[in-house]
Amino acid sequence: MKYLHTMVRVSDLEASLDFYCNKLGLRELRRWDDERGRYTLAFLAAPGDESACVELTYNWDPEDYGEGRNFGHIAYQVEDIYATCKRLMDNGVTINRPPRDGRMAFVRSPDNISIELLQAGSALEPAEPWASMPNTGHW
Repeated sequence: MKYLHTMVRVSDLEASLDFYCNKLGLRELRRWDDERGRYTLAFLAAPGDESACVELTYNWDPEDYGEGRNFGHIAYQVEDIYATCKRLMDNGVTINRPPRDGRMAFVRSPDNISIELLQAGSALEPAEPWASMPNTGHW
């Protein structure tokens, strides 16, 4: 058995690609438009880890997906959680659960999908402004 991908339905493909690619740092590997089925699939992966994909599914006919907490989250390991969170904040992304412990943070996509960020290796030493930053919303 081999992991293939996680599928996430998105309501605005361009906003989602901006978040996942330009802000989070994933790369778009391939895209497929199905005119008969009226949807677009975009497959994204972290650079150097193309075997673990996120499939963004954009249905051309509008639909309200709500905020299904039962989905859980998508998790990515990062080299420097503080630098990653700073880059995200600098690009307008809310850090819902700051990396107070130097190990874990959560953000949300434009469709409110929870994204967990985990520090590679051991946790970094607690540092400001993260150590005293409160949670924002839920994750």
